[in-house]
Amino acid sequence: MLIYGLGGVGGYLAAYLSQTKNEVVGVARGNHLQAIKENGLRVVEDDKTFTAEFEAVDEKELSGVFDVVIFCVKSYDLEDAALTCRPFLKKESIALCLANGVEHGDTLRRLLHVKVLDGCIYILSHIQNPGEIRKMGNVFALVFAGEGSELLADMCDEAGLRYKVPENINEAIWKKYIFISTFAMLTSYYDEPIRSIYENHHDKALSVLKEVALIAKAKDIDIQEEIAKSLHTASKLPQTASTSMHKDIKAGRKDELETLCGYLVREADALHVSIPDIQRYYDELLKVHH
Repeated sequence: MLIYGLGGVGGYLAAYLSQTKNEVVGVARGNHLQAIKENGLRVVEDDKTFTAEFEAVDEKELSGVFDVVIFCVKSYDLEDAALTCRPFLKKESIALCLANGVEHGDTLRRLLHVKVLDGCIYILSHIQNPGEIRKMGNVFALVFAGEGSELLADMCDEAGLRYKVPENINEAIWKKYIFISTFAMLTSYYDEPIRSIYENHHDKALSVLKEVALIAKAKDIDIQEEIAKSLHTASKLPQTASTSMHKDIKAGRKDELETLCGYLVREADALHVSIPDIQRYYDELLKVHH
């Protein structure tokens, strides 16, 4: 199987899946790739640390045919990654994207003639040093569904990774999206971690969550219960935990504003849903950071 992107998400998955009978190849770049090639990939969790050995390559070194590919790149890199992988997949191959967002299954179906799963992941992890992934807390769930999900479920069972195969995958993806889109927007705008947003900007968080739920409702997806759950989750996170979009914007890197905010603005416009707060945050972030 191929894990495309060995950052916080992909690195963690590759490390665990490589402990099974499945052959794992991971795609990475730069110092991180070099460190993995030389010393393996080190995973640091709250209660344990281990090093995983598997084949790590850059995209130009890819070869062979893969039964499964999991894309763990940022949303803006997905199209390029999918096109790079296309020669190394067959019709029976399974593809899954775990980037933030709700449209990625459709993107893969458009670009690849394979079995596409829809899904998302719950995890707090990042590259701590080249060749080292730090996972914080015990939050972990891989969520996916679609033709071919049994094969991935078997792999997760063997690796000891928690997963769910929900009946309504769109609803499951939006349950994550309402949280991540809301707090990506607010952490980036106020330059504060997630728990500070909960404590200092509670009313704005509530308002944005309600607006995201309105857009979902217009698409026949009911995530009303996630409003209170999202606030509760935010209140319990480690004090320093933030969103990847906030970190990317602070570091001046490319970010997922279009996936996590622009998408909502465009959908609301198409569905004639009023979202004044989301529109304002989008306009401001666009002005300041783009």
